[in-house]
Amino acid sequence: MPIQISERGQQMPASPIRKLVPFADEAKRRGTHVYHLNIGQPDIESPDLALSSLQRLERKVIAYSHSQGEPGYIDALLGYYNKLGFALERPHINVTTGGSEAILFSLLVTMNPGEEVLIPEPFYTNYNAFARVAGVTIRPITTRVEDGFHLPPSADMESLIGPKTRAVMLCNPSNPTGTVYTREEMDRVIALAEKHNLWLLCDEVYREFVFDSSASSYRSLLERTDIAERVVVMDSISKRYSMCGARLGCVVSRNEEVMAAVLKLAQARLSSPQVEQWMAQAAHAMPDDYLPSVLEEYRQRRDVVYTALQSMEGVTCRQPEGAFYTIPELPIDNAETFAKWLLTDFSYEGATVMVAPAAGFYATPGLGMQQIRIAFVLEVNALKKAMTLLQRALQTYQDTQMS
Repeated sequence: MPIQISERGQQMPASPIRKLVPFADEAKRRGTHVYHLNIGQPDIESPDLALSSLQRLERKVIAYSHSQGEPGYIDALLGYYNKLGFALERPHINVTTGGSEAILFSLLVTMNPGEEVLIPEPFYTNYNAFARVAGVTIRPITTRVEDGFHLPPSADMESLIGPKTRAVMLCNPSNPTGTVYTREEMDRVIALAEKHNLWLLCDEVYREFVFDSSASSYRSLLERTDIAERVVVMDSISKRYSMCGARLGCVVSRNEEVMAAVLKLAQARLSSPQVEQWMAQAAHAMPDDYLPSVLEEYRQRRDVVYTALQSMEGVTCRQPEGAFYTIPELPIDNAETFAKWLLTDFSYEGATVMVAPAAGFYATPGLGMQQIRIAFVLEVNALKKAMTLLQRALQTYQDTQMS
């Protein structure tokens, strides 16, 4: 009898964002230029203060950092949050190895194996992977493209709460939908959490990227000091400072027991990257106009994508309110087949586009089959070319399906 890996290893889901990479690599080997709209890797340059800090590095040894995080970097984070009006203290922050570890730690310290967390779907695909590792079950709150993926009525959400429900988890602004939940929506979620004694977990990685009128309605859970004991926020510099490869995030909570437990997990994995913390500390010293200028760049990119999608016959899409993603519904039967076809069979003027099939962002089987996620992370001119390719590809694909 052959030796077998664990059930956990067998059940871990493959990334729907990266699973088509071999087909993209093959397209590139054929000489086809691939416009990547499948992954949230910004092309905006990392802050010059962060990059230049490496040139000033005088250490002779790259040693372990503090398990909680380097003191100087924690001070920089405290300054950042205090500027936003969130009064925090040093014990309220633990630096993590990326936002990914922050998500995993948050699930591990608030939930027991076998318990359930409510998450609006479609959701960031790795929530599913982290939940599997933690032994936690996701109960999806289904949202619809026609509603801009906003939350359903409170009664619909409350009907999902059972004896094993332990937490509600949001991503606000949302990856993958670009939705920014209104204050009214957040208040309804908070009311449910208080009524049923649930944790409130919130991924606020895209906090800076809130567009237009949604900016006045955006609410961070860190504002709500009255419910501080049940709030755990996950954050990261990956998108804020275009430093995805630095792998630095943090868990933020005013709950002392939560943070004591997070610190024990952090001690077990020893430390987060030290050099990257020096870089991130420098990034937080960027001028006050840095993040507003980045937001404006993403707003222009959002407008390019949304305008293009609106002009495509049969496409259903609502204007993204934040982050740098959108999920449109296309006039096709199977988005994964279409996404693969883009890389294997389609090119125009030597180029094609790579997108992420959206079914992998859902927990409910069968949903998202006609949807894709688009990450508008390319500069405007490249994005215009990519959207022109997508429109032409849709027309060609429909013609081939009919013939």
